[in-house]
Amino acid sequence: MTTIFDLETPCLLLDRSRLDRNTAMMLTRCRELGVQLRPHVKTPKSIDIARAAHAGEIGPITVSTLREAQHFAAHGYRDILYAVGIVPAKLVRVDAIQRETGAKVRVVLDSVAVAKGVAAAASGLGTAIEVLIEIDSGEHRGGVAADDPALLEIAGALQGIREVSLAGVMTHAGHSYATDVPEQLRAIADHERECAVAAAQALRGAGHACAVVSVGSTPTILHATHLNGVTEARCGVYLLWDLAQASRGICGTEDIAVTVLATVIGHNRHGRSLLIDAGALALSKDISANTFMPSAAYGLVCDAKTAAPLQPLAVTQVHQEHGTVAVPDLPSAAYSA
Repeated sequence: MTTIFDLETPCLLLDRSRLDRNTAMMLTRCRELGVQLRPHVKTPKSIDIARAAHAGEIGPITVSTLREAQHFAAHGYRDILYAVGIVPAKLVRVDAIQRETGAKVRVVLDSVAVAKGVAAAASGLGTAIEVLIEIDSGEHRGGVAADDPALLEIAGALQGIREVSLAGVMTHAGHSYATDVPEQLRAIADHERECAVAAAQALRGAGHACAVVSVGSTPTILHATHLNGVTEARCGVYLLWDLAQASRGICGTEDIAVTVLATVIGHNRHGRSLLIDAGALALSKDISANTFMPSAAYGLVCDAKTAAPLQPLAVTQVHQEHGTVAVPDLPSAAYSA
């Protein structure tokens, strides 16, 4: 019988029971809120995990690249949101994916110039392009404010073009990742909803169709007071979770469904450190958890069998294929799972 100790390292391990618990939790939450779940699959990029997100069924998803859209469309996914601002030159590929698979790949934009570019580029394509206007609900990364006159100008630029239709609005309160205070998260979630709904109402009031009102980040969906006026929730980190969310109290370390199995390949007693065969490529250089969990470094060291953290060990330095684990000069009893 093969065990984890027979696996070649570094190796990604998925805890299926944790994944199933995470997916059930979010499905229940979205049912309670009365919205359709459209999970973001950019991290797992897995057909099996995408199916798990919808309790074994094929459902609507969010992607961050057209390669992801093509991959999922080829495996039967028919309702896909490409949630990165569209470039008109990419519409040829969007059209090809739609024609070859029968999938609907909605695109996102937030300016009059791009809307005009999409209208021009879509002319003559074989399939219709559905567009969501991105609304800025406080992150200030992308999007137009709900009360900005440009909102209606964008909609007007898409109007009357046979190959283009306005499907609705979307927003992402990514600034929810900047706090670990529940009251602040609720306020951000409520503002996210208010901005999206206000934009939808403004469009409808001006005679434009706005069937889709899409919001979401995992923290805001979990902390929203309600989602009245919203049609769908986009969230993704909940599927696997990570230390960044655990550091903010959004989940516990026991909810994190993926770990990296590594092997100790060296012990530098003079440097008081261990060397492992997992570095930046296996672990990534993302240290966003450190804002609220400084001890996380590049990742906590955990028990290989139980995934319980072995305090106070962490990967404190990474090279491309090597990781360094600082080993403080503490009594052996200090290292406990």
